[in-house]
Amino acid sequence: MQGMLDELEAFVSALSRALRAASNTALNYRRDLMDFRRFLLDRAGGDEVVTGEINADDIRAYLGDQMKRELRPATVQRRLFAIKAFFRWREQATGAQSPARAIRSPRSERRLPAVLQQDEVRRLIEADPQGLTPARLRDRAIMETLYSSGLRVSELCGLDWRDIDEDIGTVMVRQGKGNKDRLVPIGEPALEALAQWRRAMPMAWEPRGPVITNLRGGRLTTRAVEAMLARRIQTAGLRTPITPHGLRHCFATHMLNNGADLRSIQEMLGHASLATTQRYTHLNVTHLKEVYRRAHPRA
Repeated sequence: MQGMLDELEAFVSALSRALRAASNTALNYRRDLMDFRRFLLDRAGGDEVVTGEINADDIRAYLGDQMKRELRPATVQRRLFAIKAFFRWREQATGAQSPARAIRSPRSERRLPAVLQQDEVRRLIEADPQGLTPARLRDRAIMETLYSSGLRVSELCGLDWRDIDEDIGTVMVRQGKGNKDRLVPIGEPALEALAQWRRAMPMAWEPRGPVITNLRGGRLTTRAVEAMLARRIQTAGLRTPITPHGLRHCFATHMLNNGADLRSIQEMLGHASLATTQRYTHLNVTHLKEVYRRAHPRA
């Protein structure tokens, strides 16, 4: 019977080739499956694992071992997904029933994101060092745009000037997550910050050129935005660590706190499922309780 390593490598090769998966995706599958194989090798005393002899109890034992090591449920869930994909591929190739078919994934942990108060966001945006240099104006435009529109940092870095409609105050996010374009409102302060940056750009701008650039005219990287935000948090004297994605959480939470409905927020964020947007309801319980206390006659 064929050893697991050979079949594992064949699966990864098929994933990369036939499914046209990104190379890092295939490598991640391989890494997780190799971890599963190492566990089985230890149980078997070092002998090569025969794939056809793996059963559901082996997989459950592996998952139990993962939980004992106090790995995050999301990590365990990802590794089980890789195991299920491997055996599903093998089932199609050989007809042998997958031992992982009936095994359920562990429940994902619900990690609530860090969110700044509205006044803290204002301090963060206004935490400009002295001097209206091009870099300062660009960084202010980045902060205003992220908070005003709720864009992902990758979406911000991918914006071209043609995507911004100043007349009606919208941003067109082209091919966002899930390969879906969407139209997002953007506020006047963000539009003004972008206009100031455009006037100060060291290189001539073009309608199809990038909005957020480095000082040589190349498109700015998401890593550079993250580093800029980290410096700005220190300048503002904030204690809550926040990432560019955290500003997206601030956008959604503050919109919800100020009366926006979940469906509209879902549309602006580009969430495929309302369930993803609903997590923000957990962040504004204090606000909802205060509204209830003020509004209900018998609160």
